[in-house]
Amino acid sequence: MPFRMRFGEDDLLRCRFAISPLWETQEAVRTLNRTERHGYHPRWLHRIGAASAGLDLTPLWLLMPQRGHTPDWLGPPPLGPAATFEEEIAGVRAAEPEAAGEDVARALADTPGAAGSPRGRALLADPARTVRELADLLEAAWHTLVEPDWPRLRALLEADVAFHSRRLAEVGLGGLLPELDPRFAWHAGTLTVDWKGEHVRELGGQGLVLMPSVFSWPDVVSGFDPPWQPTLVYPARGIGGLWAEPSDRTPEALVRILGRGRATVLTALDEPATTTALAFRLGLAPSSVSAHLSALRDAGLLLSRRYGHQVLYERTPLGIALASGGG
Repeated sequence: MPFRMRFGEDDLLRCRFAISPLWETQEAVRTLNRTERHGYHPRWLHRIGAASAGLDLTPLWLLMPQRGHTPDWLGPPPLGPAATFEEEIAGVRAAEPEAAGEDVARALADTPGAAGSPRGRALLADPARTVRELADLLEAAWHTLVEPDWPRLRALLEADVAFHSRRLAEVGLGGLLPELDPRFAWHAGTLTVDWKGEHVRELGGQGLVLMPSVFSWPDVVSGFDPPWQPTLVYPARGIGGLWAEPSDRTPEALVRILGRGRATVLTALDEPATTTALAFRLGLAPSSVSAHLSALRDAGLLLSRRYGHQVLYERTPLGIALASGGG
């Protein structure tokens, strides 16, 4: 049964991409409790295994039914394209307790017995305390599960947004949406999502937030009730190489031409990335990576462009040819 979003003229002008560290944190928590997702993140699960054991995530898991509603206020659409976790968690802490309590009750109702369990009753008893405690728990989950890998995650998400922004310019919104995921279809101003249940939403001039996600993969999430802007979360591109270790096989022919540092940086840019993300991935000092990127850009092998407060680097056609033909 489909989920349909109907666009008006104003909605077409208010579509935007966004990246959310808070959303990735919420979905990382969900992933820990869903074994069917574990195969996509084995290195991450190994890294966070001991640290995650110190987190009691049960209150959050109670609000994440296998099928059903998760409170929107715990992971609302980000306000801007590059919101920080600190900005987003402040919004969670500012949730109105009565509305948050109603949202919690709706989520608990989708898991049989959850509302009557000791934890469920505690969540319902004092909504203001629930807002505080769940915000604290999400912040602890961020620091433990996601923040250490955020440069790598953000680089992949930014690369996805950069790629699809170019495709938007080339094929328009109607052409782009079915490319984001095979479950999306566009016809006559209506986006149809192959989804469980029947639901129709008039966007009403709010537009649509398009948000790639790593930890939601391979699921699609759509909806978000008012007052939040309608949002469509889709699987990010490139997850297959997300947790791969840097290659130690930089082509020697490329090393002889460029030097090992520059050749390594050029080879690592399979997807657009920032200086910080490359330094994290390669285990090099950001200052060294920055110098290599500048030299490669000056030589016509890379180009750079700004996305929010980040600068992304990607190969030019010459850089692609050199990196792929260096061996």
